[in-house]
Amino acid sequence: MKRYINIVFIILIFAISSVQADNVKEGKKLAFDRKKGNCLACHQIGNGELAGNNGPPLIAMEARFPNRIDLFNQIWDATKNNPNSFMPPFGKHGVITKDEINKILEYLYTL
Repeated sequence: MKRYINIVFIILIFAISSVQADNVKEGKKLAFDRKKGNCLACHQIGNGELAGNNGPPLIAMEARFPNRIDLFNQIWDATKNNPNSFMPPFGKHGVITKDEINKILEYLYTL
């Protein structure tokens, strides 16, 4: 029985890792997509081409936003914390969904 539980546990770990890897990949695609996240329009991101310089570079995101919900809220509607922010309220205006923001977060937290 113990061996069976260990095997199931190992399978679950691999399945979760696979889903997370897929989310990171999809999150990067969304972040770089000029019609969706379009993060590169304002931010420098690792190996992104034609990056903007209006926003801060997207580096050390986990250190800068240890609370994941804070970064989610920033992407959802940056004007809530700073009414003068020129970062578009992507989620509030329906440009990207909550699920898409969460995938972008998965990618950003790898930076």
